[in-house]
Parts: sequence; C-alpha cells; structure tokens
Amino acid sequence: MAELIEMPKLSDTMSVGTIVSWLKKEGDSVASGDMIVEIETDKATMEMEVFSDGVLLKQYVKAGGQVAVGEPICAIGNKGEKAPDVTPSAGDEPAKEDAKQESKSKEKQEEASSSASPSDSGSKAESSQASSSGGSPSSDTSNSSDGKRIKASPLAKKIAAEKGVDIAQVKGSGPGGRIVRKDVLEAAEKGTATPRAASSAAGTAASAPVSGPGIGETVDLPVSNMRAVIAKRLLESKTQIPHFYLDIEVDMGPLLEMRSLINAKTSSLPKEQGGFKFSVNDFILKAATEALREVPAANASWMGDHIKQHGEVHMAFAVAVEEGLVTPTIKNAHLKGLRQISAEAKELIAKAQNKKLKPDEMSGSTFTVTNLGMYGIHSFYGIINPPNAAILSVGATVRKPVVNAKGEIVPGDRMHVGLSGDHRIVDGAVGAQYLKALKEIIENPAMMLI
Repeated sequence: MAELIEMPKLSDTMSVGTIVSWLKKEGDSVASGDMIVEIETDKATMEMEVFSDGVLLKQYVKAGGQVAVGEPICAIGNKGEKAPDVTPSAGDEPAKEDAKQESKSKEKQEEASSSASPSDSGSKAESSQASSSGGSPSSDTSNSSDGKRIKASPLAKKIAAEKGVDIAQVKGSGPGGRIVRKDVLEAAEKGTATPRAASSAAGTAASAPVSGPGIGETVDLPVSNMRAVIAKRLLESKTQIPHFYLDIEVDMGPLLEMRSLINAKTSSLPKEQGGFKFSVNDFILKAATEALREVPAANASWMGDHIKQHGEVHMAFAVAVEEGLVTPTIKNAHLKGLRQISAEAKELIAKAQNKKLKPDEMSGSTFTVTNLGMYGIHSFYGIINPPNAAILSVGATVRKPVVNAKGEIVPGDRMHVGLSGDHRIVDGAVGAQYLKALKEIIENPAMMLI
C-alpha cells in the first residue's frame, strides 16, 4: 500500500513549508536515506530525507507550492501502484497571504493587459510578473528581452533594477539556477552583467524619463514564510513584553588595539597553521557572554508563573539574510573561548546565508546580540527575542574628540551599546549592572582571554 509522506515540522514556529525543488521525479526509485525534496521553512531551506524504499508515485505539490505541516506532499509505493487521491491544504496565514498577493498580482496583470498601449505593455507585464512570486513555480520567472525564461527571486529583480544590472546576464546559484540577491550583488560588484541601460538605451532614451538610482516601478512583494513569522513574533514581543531601554558609551580603543595585534600575527598564516582573523563582533559576543557570568540575573526567561534563571549561556546573534533575519545560537558560550566563539559564529553565519541552519541551531537562546555597526548605525534598541530577558544592540565605533583622565581633549574610539530589557524579568538596576560589567570587560579586553 502506498505511503503518504507528510510535510514535516522543521522548526518550532513552522506552520507551513514551501517546496523549493524536488530532488526525485515521479517514477524514480527511492531508498531509505535518500533526499527527495528541498523545503523552505520560516527560517531556512533544508533537504528532506525519506525512510521508505519504493517508487515516488505522486508529487501532490509542485515546486513553489506551499503545504501545511502534516499535510501529504507525495506518495511512495510499489512500481505501477496507484497513488491515493488527496488534496493537501495550503496552510494558514503565510499561504493565505501569498494567495492574496497572487490574486492581487493577477488583477494587476489583467488591468495592465487591458489598458496598456503597445509601447508600454512590455514594462507593465514585467512589473506584474515581479509582483507575483507567492507560490507557483512560474512566479519566480520572467522573460528577458530575447524571450528567454529567467528564474529570479523578487528581491534579486528589485536589486537588479536598482543597480541597473541586466538580470538576464546574471548566473544564478539558487535551487535550479534561481538567481538570488547575492548573485546580483556579485554581478554588480564584478561588472560581469551588462548594465541594463546600455543594452536598451536606444529604445528607452527618447520615450520615458529615467528614474534615479534605487527608484523603480512599484511592486507588491510576497510575504515569505520567514517574514510572516518575523512579523508575528516581533509584534507579539513589542506589544506583550514591557520593554525598557538603557544605553552606555564604551571606549573601544583597547579592544581595537588588541584585535589589531592578534590579527597581525594570525591572519597572514594558512588556516592549517593557525591562520585566523577576529572580527569586532567576535569580541562583543565573548564580552556579552562574560558579562552574563557577572550578572546572571540578565540570563533569564519569563515562564508565566515563575522566572527561570539559566545555568548556561546560549548566545544568539542576529544575521540578516535575503528573506529577513535569523538568530543562530552559540550553545554553551560560557564554556568557550574567544577563538571557538569566533569560529562557531562564522560557521553559523555561513549556514544562515546559505539557508543551511538546522532547527536546533536557531533555538534555545538565553540572550541575544544584534549589531548594526557595520551599517554605520551609532545607536539603536533591538526588540527582545522571547523568551530572553534582554537584547544587546551594538552600534558603530566612532572616532571623536574625548576628554582623557588629564582633562585633555584627545581623539578616541567610542561605541554605543543599547540594552532592551523585559521589565517582568529584570529591572533597570539589573540592566545597568549588566552594561557596567560589559563596559569593563570591553575596556579591559585581556579579561576575555583568561
């Protein structure tokens, strides 16, 4: 009898999954341990393994489609066997949102078709296609000027339009050759894709005003599983958790000097000989962990009827990816040295950017760090990542005039660190103690090496 394979629950917040691509075709033989399909959850893209032998009889959902957790996605049985007739549900909010987006885009496409003049029908059709990337396989595709089908994410198309990159010249690295954000950015940086303006200048120069950089046609972007969960969780956090905010300025001079000395010795060596390079964020993660050792009250969670003060530090940190934001977690960070934390952080960042994070690598955090310093943001306050008691928000290091111990005005390197705290768990005094401990560690960075 044929066995129905269901959409698994691959993360604690997953309610629907998207079929990215099938790795086996209908009629293919499969064996236990084979990877048969790539699934996008609200946090990552993962390959799914089967534990049955037989033939893939039926795919109930095509690539690009969404299915609720627990609904069948395919059937496996004996060769020649008839697959059961089932209709999987598309799930709840994210799927409905995508369906809504698809409906809107179809309406716009029909409207464009009925009202567009021959001279502008091409651009409006392209706009409609870019806005309809919710679920069907064709939603990620558009046509190049020579009629060639192009598979690209809506964000990749948007960035290509902003940077004037001819997306038809970009090589995709996503599933099935799909063009994603990083492909467009690399093409723009290396100049490997012919600028769109150059290839079509003759046709557009005299007919329409040229938009400035970053300005393109208005598009309705679909809500991905990840973005839907981010919206839901952060809205809950901001509306249900009583946030309070603290800020402190830290002298980054000693840490930058030590980092420079270490990197000068290690970064030029081959990896097998100990070659390594620390980022400022590596030191921040280590310092944030050590400060929790001094103020354990900040390493806690609200449990409804009691507060749980954790005996371990599982340090999460925010990583921006194409679809949104993920928070991989360094487990037992309090037991790890600076180098191990740095190595794990780099590995987790690479996995996040390649959608290879596993559910257990994104769960169980007891504290979170978010850093926007690389974007030049001086200070900000992150939204608490439940059930953490607080989130640390790290700004850019700025060189500015400061007054030293002798009362002299000298150049100094300063960084603002913000703390958003859950007032149900910690008070302002605890938050202040934590920031004070963090400041002392950062300004005496040798303490991190002990």
